[in-house]
Amino acid sequence: MILSISGVVLLGIIVFLFFKKDGLKASHALICALFGFYLAGTAIAPSITAGGASLASMLGGIKF
Repeated sequence: MILSISGVVLLGIIVFLFFKKDGLKASHALICALFGFYLAGTAIAPSITAGGASLASMLGGIKF
């Protein structure tokens, strides 16, 4: 069975867990969201996308 999940949903779950378990304050989560939003509009966005795709490919190739 292949499980595919959006990177945004996965990051959202991670931020939610940090918020609940590690005491991530709402202001920190807002700053992270704004940083990601503005970073997506920069010239480095394609490199970040390629790195994320490479990481997803590497994780997808792990056999259990």
